[in-house]
Amino acid sequence: MRTPTGSDRLLRRVVRDGGGWTVLLVAVALVGAAAELALPAALGLAVDATVGARGSAWWPAVACALIAVLVVTDILADVASGYGAARATGRLRRRLLRHLFACDVRTVRRYPVGDLVGRLVGQAADAGQAGTAVVLGIVALLPPVGSVVALTLLEPLLGVTLLGGLVLLAVLMRAFVTDASAAVGGYQRVLGTIAGRLLEALGGARTIAAAATVDRERDRVLAALPELRGYGQLSWRLLARASARTAAVGPLLQVAVVAVGGYALTLGWLTPGQLVAAVQYAALGAGLGAVLATLNRLVRSRAAAGRIAEPLAHPVRPEGTEALPSGRGELRLRGVGVRTEDGRPVLDGIDLTVPAGATVAVVGRSGAGKSTLAAVAGRLHDPDAGEVLLDGVPLRRLSPAALRRAVGHAFDRPVLVGETVHEAIGLALPADSARPPDGDTPATARVLAAARAAQVADVVARLPEGFRTPLADAPLSGGEAQRLGLARAFPAERLLILDDATSSLDTATEHRISRAVAAGAGGRTRLVVTHRATTAAAADLVAWLDGGRLRAVAPHRRLWADPDYRAVFAPDGEPR
Repeated sequence: MRTPTGSDRLLRRVVRDGGGWTVLLVAVALVGAAAELALPAALGLAVDATVGARGSAWWPAVACALIAVLVVTDILADVASGYGAARATGRLRRRLLRHLFACDVRTVRRYPVGDLVGRLVGQAADAGQAGTAVVLGIVALLPPVGSVVALTLLEPLLGVTLLGGLVLLAVLMRAFVTDASAAVGGYQRVLGTIAGRLLEALGGARTIAAAATVDRERDRVLAALPELRGYGQLSWRLLARASARTAAVGPLLQVAVVAVGGYALTLGWLTPGQLVAAVQYAALGAGLGAVLATLNRLVRSRAAAGRIAEPLAHPVRPEGTEALPSGRGELRLRGVGVRTEDGRPVLDGIDLTVPAGATVAVVGRSGAGKSTLAAVAGRLHDPDAGEVLLDGVPLRRLSPAALRRAVGHAFDRPVLVGETVHEAIGLALPADSARPPDGDTPATARVLAAARAAQVADVVARLPEGFRTPLADAPLSGGEAQRLGLARAFPAERLLILDDATSSLDTATEHRISRAVAAGAGGRTRLVVTHRATTAAAADLVAWLDGGRLRAVAPHRRLWADPDYRAVFAPDGEPR
């Protein structure tokens, strides 16, 4: 038995996510299919009643009623399929977003941002059509199958004729599904590659303009366009070929049924009305255009589900449930190791204790593992080996709320999240504190205190609406945005992790911020990644990383005697 793939399991779940709308679609589609199958028989009996062969005079009215049922069910099917697809797509997008945010940071970084956006927007919409495609695909098979049964009841030879043609069409359509799946999957993959390159290029637009490499970058972004065009043209060729085969075989099949039916009529096996019904059933059974369109939609949905299922297959980080005991933020790393996907060590056997309330500067050459150390220290991702503890509790065992309340991160290039400046600073605060209240409340006071500590309160005061200024309307320099990122981290209660978070600040502002951090409530512990000798000199201790290993932990003035240590801060990388 074939094991279901991730895309197949996801498709089944998407079908269920349609909820009541999918159930309604099944009901109206079945009623419509039943009416469609009953209509030829009703028309045939109406003809016989008209010519006086047999039948009741009510059959024309029955045929009209069946036509009305077909109109109503067609309208209801469109409504149910639209709402069901929208509901399933929304749930799928939420599921993918939740999963991506719950994954290890390194897992998400495997995918270009533009590619993930393409999966979230485009492929999720295609996959969300799965419920409609599956239901309508199954229901679309009922008219051909029902036509075979009806013709067999009228005259077995007619049923055999239609069945033979349908088997041939099924073989042709199976080849279409196999080939089209590969073409659509390739198209979506290449489209994601182009989207990733485009987003990357837009993020570096100033650099590209400064280097006068616009044409070269355009060519790089669109380098995969011929491959994309190839997959697109292949998809259309396959669909056109399948449509042509259906269009060719369908009429021939109808002619064959009509010829057999005419022969049966001359022998007296059929009445005129039954011949009319047989012709209608032949057209109904051979008209597989709806089946082909539904198959094409199902192929797109399955290919899109495969693209969505790929990131969903990555495991999420397990969340702890414990709270922190009383303490002041002692941080300990025991045997911490981190490796790349190809096994190259980024951190190797790191043993480091940051005393509660102390400031430890992390220094080292580029690529030494400083940012990785900062990331595992606050559990932005877990180490591959070893353990990280805060006040004696492993970070893996802490609940997300307890961890984020205790640990604050600030980065060299912060991404400001939120609608307003107030929300950007209060991001780590409880949900009711992230929104600016109407009056002067403790929530506003906490945000204001963080802004003052980060030396950015005066900048916010000059904005058009102060803390309520939308981020999109806030003209911030790189240093000002960096200070907002610092303010966002300051509400943390025990540990501040600053990953080169003052690199864009002038010396005077950095000094004022350092004093504000040192004087923070409760003497929070600070882990500061830096490339500035002045910042290292102001720290209580310096953790010197070299090639992923901890070379020394000592005060800056003691390490300064080592020429290799001085070379870490030299602009040209040479000892001084």
